Amino acid sequence: MHSNSIAGFSKLPKKDKISWIRDHFVSVGSDPEFEAFWLKDAQLQKVIDGFSENTISNFVLPYGVAPNFLIDGEMYCVPMVIEESSVVAAASSAAKYWMNKGGFKTTILGTTKVGQVHFKWNGASHILKNIFTQIEAQLKFDAKHLTTNMESRGGGITSIELIDFNDQEPGLYQLRVMFDTQDSMGANFINSVLESFAKSLENFIYDSTLIDDAHRDIHIIMSILSNNTPECVVRSEVSCPIEMLGAPDQKGIAAELADKFALAVKIAQIDPYRAATHNKGIFNGIDSVVIATGNDFRAVEAAGHCFASRYGIYRSLSQCEIKDGNFRFWLDIPLALGTVGGLTALHPLAKLSLAMLGQPSAEKLMSIVASVGLAQNFAAVKSLITTGIQAGHMKMHITNILNHLKATDDEIEQICHYFSDKTVSYAAVRDYHATLKR
Repeated sequence: MHSNSIAGFSKLPKKDKISWIRDHFVSVGSDPEFEAFWLKDAQLQKVIDGFSENTISNFVLPYGVAPNFLIDGEMYCVPMVIEESSVVAAASSAAKYWMNKGGFKTTILGTTKVGQVHFKWNGASHILKNIFTQIEAQLKFDAKHLTTNMESRGGGITSIELIDFNDQEPGLYQLRVMFDTQDSMGANFINSVLESFAKSLENFIYDSTLIDDAHRDIHIIMSILSNNTPECVVRSEVSCPIEMLGAPDQKGIAAELADKFALAVKIAQIDPYRAATHNKGIFNGIDSVVIATGNDFRAVEAAGHCFASRYGIYRSLSQCEIKDGNFRFWLDIPLALGTVGGLTALHPLAKLSLAMLGQPSAEKLMSIVASVGLAQNFAAVKSLITTGIQAGHMKMHITNILNHLKATDDEIEQICHYFSDKTVSYAAVRDYHATLKR
């Protein structure tokens, strides 16, 4: 066992769960808000109200944690915000399963983000292309006041490309701008630079002696970042000898499990109907950590679904390989995340989530989030090809059923014990609850 791992975490009272996190993740324990993070005083409510418009209340979602995540040799207790009852349990189970098999290994494949300025211009395309070097220099010069601070942190504009769409829409062009935003998600920075570029481009076309008077009409359509970030990608993977997938005396069963698992993933590569549900399971894990850390889960999902369609058919985001007696399962996913700025600095639970994770860089957060997505996917596929998804899901769902039936604490204890080795359904729980009442 690793020093920051734990067995039986789910059975601890809430107070003991909090104490364990405080004692084992020092950066959190130093935060005076840690044990009172659920309190909503007036000042805090004012901050939360400012996140949106016409606010009248807060919509509450469960905030849970998944311990025992070994990622790149480091142990994590990962915060997850989600209302689907089986997700945190499944992620925790997969984390523990892989903890003593080497854990999750990650590779940052890229961190580039994209912005666009769309415009129409009535001149010949070769004119723009011939003078684009001068245009690019002017754009960067005019935006220097916006980029200096980001450049001092190692980021900034990495490239500017002129895209010609005349074959699809006469006179339509785009400036495609690539950015490195370091530890910030960078949306405001990117959009500010793009709007500066749009104004500079207009001025250049109007004023330049390189453009004749007949071609000075330029119309800016829009300037906006793209949530399609195919060059801001992280890979998370797990692997082990096939025989380690089962108990020491179950080598045949382990081999069968590996083959069946690989085929299930291949089905999600072939069939978009299966791929949609397969990838939804991945985002169950990813979204919950993205929300917990104050990042934009809608942007993350948009990028992920674009990425899943990059070969012209919607496919699984994860892949599986059995080779030379080894089982390998991995996920490549675009994740444009930030650990500074935005809600990460304002939302009290987002701040505590990042503290719990050791104040990670944006790249480290990419690795953590991708690993939770892979863990969730592993647990779901393994469940589907063995016990079936409903057995575990309904076991977790029994609490919701009992709350709906307004069961007492004593009844809940008796009913959970009764169904510990039985199939759970709403009707079965309702009938047994009625029997207890009688």
